[in-house]
Amino acid sequence: MDRKRASKWPARLLGLLILLLGLSLMGGGGYLLMSGGSAYYLLAGAGLTLSGATMMARRHGALGLFGLVLLGTTLWAVWEVGFDWWQLVPRVALLCAIGLIMLLPWWSRGASRGGVAILSLAVLAALGVAVATQVLETGDLEGEIAGQAPAVALNPAQVAAEDWVAYGGTNAGTHYSALEQITPQNISQLEEVWRIQTGDTAQPDSPPEITNQNTPLKVNDLLYICTSHSRAMALDPQTGETVWSFDPEVSTMGAEDFSLWAHMTCRGVTYYDVASYGENGIEAAPDAEGNIIDAAESASSHEGDAAPMVSETDVMCPRRIFLPTADARLIALNADTGERCTTFGEDGEIDLTRNMGPIVPGGYYSTSPAVVTENLVILGGHVTDNSSVDEPSGVIRAFDVRSGKLVWNWDSGNPTSTTPLSEGEIYTRNSPNVWAPFSVDEDLGLVYLPMGNATPDQWGADRSEDDERYSAGLVALDLATGNVEWAYQFVHHDLWDMDSPAQPVLIDLNVDGQMVPAVIQPTKQGSLYVLNRETGEEVVPIDEVPAPQGAVEGDWTAPTQPRSQLNLLPPPLTGRDMWGGTPVDQMLCRIKFKSLRYEGQYTPPSLQGSIVYPGNVGVFNWSGIAVDPVRQAIFTSPNYLAFVSRMIPRDQVAEGEGSASEQGLQPNEGAPYAVEMGPLLSVLGIPCQAPPWGDVAGVDLAAQDGPDVVWRHRNGTTRDSMPFNIPLPLKVGVPALGGPVTTAGGVTFLSGTLDQYIRGYDITTGEELWKSRLPAGGQATPMTYQGQDGRQYLVVTAGGHGTFGTRMGDYVIAYALPEA
Repeated sequence: MDRKRASKWPARLLGLLILLLGLSLMGGGGYLLMSGGSAYYLLAGAGLTLSGATMMARRHGALGLFGLVLLGTTLWAVWEVGFDWWQLVPRVALLCAIGLIMLLPWWSRGASRGGVAILSLAVLAALGVAVATQVLETGDLEGEIAGQAPAVALNPAQVAAEDWVAYGGTNAGTHYSALEQITPQNISQLEEVWRIQTGDTAQPDSPPEITNQNTPLKVNDLLYICTSHSRAMALDPQTGETVWSFDPEVSTMGAEDFSLWAHMTCRGVTYYDVASYGENGIEAAPDAEGNIIDAAESASSHEGDAAPMVSETDVMCPRRIFLPTADARLIALNADTGERCTTFGEDGEIDLTRNMGPIVPGGYYSTSPAVVTENLVILGGHVTDNSSVDEPSGVIRAFDVRSGKLVWNWDSGNPTSTTPLSEGEIYTRNSPNVWAPFSVDEDLGLVYLPMGNATPDQWGADRSEDDERYSAGLVALDLATGNVEWAYQFVHHDLWDMDSPAQPVLIDLNVDGQMVPAVIQPTKQGSLYVLNRETGEEVVPIDEVPAPQGAVEGDWTAPTQPRSQLNLLPPPLTGRDMWGGTPVDQMLCRIKFKSLRYEGQYTPPSLQGSIVYPGNVGVFNWSGIAVDPVRQAIFTSPNYLAFVSRMIPRDQVAEGEGSASEQGLQPNEGAPYAVEMGPLLSVLGIPCQAPPWGDVAGVDLAAQDGPDVVWRHRNGTTRDSMPFNIPLPLKVGVPALGGPVTTAGGVTFLSGTLDQYIRGYDITTGEELWKSRLPAGGQATPMTYQGQDGRQYLVVTAGGHGTFGTRMGDYVIAYALPEA
């Protein structure tokens, strides 16, 4: 260094920074090497330590030593992860930035020419690699879905037309609209036409994980929504103005506040119109005396599926909305006025706690909308995970759509008896539940149940044979009787919370020129299981693959697990997949990875702590998929986040410790172990695994060699999830909770990403065509409909999500093309 021109303090401070970085890497790197990890961090740490000490002593060799470390780091990084920009950033970016600083005259003046040359070469090599990543990176899969029209006419039950009459568009759950006004060519002209605020926001006594996942319905010339606190509203579809609103005044169920709720949400309401069935919905007139016949009485003599004569509810509420509430009620409202249908149930509602036994406040209620058929309204319920071994039953109940009387119940803990229980009887405690939306094929007379698990999720030694048979799968019940027609399990002896989380999609598939009645079940573990919805037989092959063994003492693991040949599974994690913002936290993530048990997917939970990848947020969650029956294509938004599951022996858990939250310590009262769960994060609070953490992907169901993933792209940015709220929109690919809706116009919409945008994509290529900034997190599934003005509207709920950490809000927003 030129001591006359350069102050000693900048050199010493920079040297101290390099020295500390080197010592950190050297210490951690030595520990990592002894754990069987990479030797790089030890070697690089030693070189940086020597370089920093040399610089502090203001000797000539500092730049050359640092340049050698940077050059070696760049070569090592490319060897380890190739030209993956986001993998290279934590390995090279910080050192490259320090190298650039060292080349400034303040530090380089007076240094040896050889040292400057070596460092310059190293910096140029690092920058050259950065440029090369933009050309050579192959993280995305480029392709195009050609589209193949079915050999026969479309099934109208699988297509939403001008209206959006059910949660998934129709009871088939395709999330597909026949509207085609918005296209890839004109989507850039989409503009916001109205927005409202419902007034239902998080309150001091609200659960910490309040969220509004509502997908509105558009039918009966109204737009129907629900809010987090189970309020129902009817809006004018063209203006968003409130036509009526209903507040069920949700009870805290004996608690002082809502803090015991694991979460509070409403995914949607259900619409029923008596005119949809038969002439005016009535296939027989009143008798000669003018008596009105109760639907349940008629059904009891016709195996539950005969259309009744006129009922009082049909007269009072020919069109009705069914609203599930967070205090375990089902309320019937007049769809025109919002008033209670008082002849349904007791004063317009059904108490869903009946025959359930003890219920902790928030421990049981229906987060997803019910499904309706000609004569039945059917629903299940959320049960709090990992609270105890004595939780409410997962029973599925079918009520008469007119009177509210219970017609049948199917309890997976008592699966052969569907006769309604008598007063005082209790459904099987802790039996597997269904919390996701159902689907229905009324022509086949079947309702499809995406099954959950018996809790606790990570301890299964005490499960019954029926628990083992029906959990984490798909069950088809006879609509008339509630009896099981067929069942298929997707996870054997599930210890990872891999319950079936999404609405099954009913679609007629073109298989070798023949239309096959199929059902597609998205799952957390990444498989898309495709079955014949009439028989339960495989349409796409499913393999039984070997699974890791060795559960905690007292439990066991299944030797194999089913895996569909149509899947979006990520590769198994390795040490080189660990990530971070700097070399230090990346090294710490590699140390953490080595400290945990991981043998690939289905690594059993352990005392040591096991990596669950994909984690229980899933590749797919309640947001599901959208299926285009014309193009025979699927639009998906898979997530990829690793979680850690650690079993805690009961004697190490204090009484009352733990919470109903989906992360942290969960008590599992009554089981020999509690469980500690959470995402695999670095010390900076970002995922330890490298991005992408969320994609969009397209599946061609009519591909020549069978269904195939044709395109795949990183989706979303860090715009709203950077440390210190720095609005830096890095396109790493972020998780999404909120499903897609696709249209005949060739455009798919998705709003659930961590950044606050709703986006439009070309379904054939996955190209992002349009986006609009949202005022809060859009963790909901959009929908689309045609207004009376002839325009196609797109509507999304922006309510935020407590667990996801997005901004909370109470917005409903509509978009459309400009008026002609």
